[in-house]
Amino acid sequence: MVGVVGASLGLAGGGADAGGDGFVSLGHPDAGMNVVLLRRGLEVLLEGLRDQHAAGLILAFTVDDAAGTETRLREAGVEITLPLLDEPWGERLFQVTDPNGVTVQFTEWRAAAAA
Repeated sequence: MVGVVGASLGLAGGGADAGGDGFVSLGHPDAGMNVVLLRRGLEVLLEGLRDQHAAGLILAFTVDDAAGTETRLREAGVEITLPLLDEPWGERLFQVTDPNGVTVQFTEWRAAAAA
């Protein structure tokens, strides 16, 4: 997962601000925030949280070229769990899923289809 999100932010001009054994802090200079990913079981997590899997969480990134991003991630060996999909409201997206169950979605916003 760290590689998936790191690759996605790297494609968008961001990257790892810090990292180590079992964690990475990812950010983009224009975002004003970071996403910190921790490997399940890491001792820095409270004991009751160390082995939990994510449920009902989608981490979404807006990209300029969803098809190109999907191709680059696929070529890097990332399993695409929801292939490229065009929604009638103008959303072009695909998804990957990390080992903790977090769905990572990459979305390109386009003009909505004419009615």
